[in-house]
Amino acid sequence: MLQLVSSGLAGMWLNLSGVNMPAGYPAQAVTWQGLSWLDVPTPVEPKVEKTIEGYLQTLKAQGLDPQQQAVWLQTNGNLLIDRRGTIPVPAASLTKTATSLAAITTWGLDKRFDTIVSADGKISQGTLTGDLIVRGGGDPLFVWEDAIALAQSLNKLGIERVSGNLIVVDKFHMNYKADPQKAGELLKQAFTGINLSPALLNTEFKDVNIVKLPTAPTAITTKLPQVKIAGKVLVASEVPSVVTPLIRHRSLSLVDIVRQMNIYSNNEIAQILADSVGGAAQVMKIVSTTAKFPPAEIQLINGSGLGVQNRLSPRAVCQIFRTLHQTLQPANLNLADVFPVAGAESVGTLKDRRMPVGTTMKTGTLNEVSALGGVLPTRDRGLVWFVIVNKGSQIAKLRQQQDNLLQSLLKEWGAVTPTPLVVTKHDREPAYFGDPARNITLMPTSANSIVSNP
Repeated sequence: MLQLVSSGLAGMWLNLSGVNMPAGYPAQAVTWQGLSWLDVPTPVEPKVEKTIEGYLQTLKAQGLDPQQQAVWLQTNGNLLIDRRGTIPVPAASLTKTATSLAAITTWGLDKRFDTIVSADGKISQGTLTGDLIVRGGGDPLFVWEDAIALAQSLNKLGIERVSGNLIVVDKFHMNYKADPQKAGELLKQAFTGINLSPALLNTEFKDVNIVKLPTAPTAITTKLPQVKIAGKVLVASEVPSVVTPLIRHRSLSLVDIVRQMNIYSNNEIAQILADSVGGAAQVMKIVSTTAKFPPAEIQLINGSGLGVQNRLSPRAVCQIFRTLHQTLQPANLNLADVFPVAGAESVGTLKDRRMPVGTTMKTGTLNEVSALGGVLPTRDRGLVWFVIVNKGSQIAKLRQQQDNLLQSLLKEWGAVTPTPLVVTKHDREPAYFGDPARNITLMPTSANSIVSNP
């Protein structure tokens, strides 16, 4: 197994990674906000320098300013390349690395978001005489299949009709809609089956960033369940004081949610997570503190990366990757469990990319920004952490050149076969949309019982 690398610039980074400095490396301690840094000499690799300079000259030939391109490479305790590496630059969806770390730091890897469904009325002969209440818990990945499985669970409790309204409370999201009114309307549509057919399940639903997982073995395969709601969709500030809890719907684990967010670079999921953490300012505070880099190197206005105002230094992005890697390891996980891996996936942001097999990475794209960051396993340098941020409008070409650069670096340092376990996705129990097993029955033995809301 290859050893996790560190930057060689900061003592705290080295301590985080557990990397011992090579013998004979002098180090002068420098203080920043009470933290001990190490000023470590950087060995020169002429071939790597030449490769990077050639890459920048290629960009210049396309009319791009080399001074506006950022590249950071670090490996085995050493900084290899620093081109504008400590300057915050528009990071596009590399911002989602920060959102990932903030979410995992705040809630832990096993966090699940609960949606509670309750009845405000009595159930008799298939009808709930009263309102059906849905209290959201911030689940950013509640989709059509989950709603249909929830209808199925309500049917099993003897509810096929609701005489009153569907009332949405708190943070209920559906199909990436954070507006509770819109989310509630989608839920009602799924419950009633209006304009919804089995053919729609696990398709893109006309959303650009839809996440597609296998249909659960126990999920609906033929006739769709129905819960017909006679009333309207209403949004309330709180649950009535006396209700009958019916079902607790548990979200996918945070690891699964973050992974899907990163594979498809889903902006809506990222924003919901960032808002739930406390907003962009809180994300910046958590990430700069946890990953131990200067706060000036992260400037965010949201959790998705939409907008050039979201800025991260390449050095900070590398440190976020490495901190995530360290955070995941005690749970027998690593970066490959929460980010896409070249050669292991061919969907989402990896579609049409030609990066070296085993590269674990995150992309980022705006109108005039193309970004790529992650870790490249090599034979001679172990894990090479990299960030490339290009300023230019020829996005497809910039992506191709980023991939070619990584291929050139791998040719210089040698490939590792098979991919080291330290950056190999672990076999875990599959996660499914619409899995009825994530619907926990809460209703008392008597369907007509009414209990106080805690």
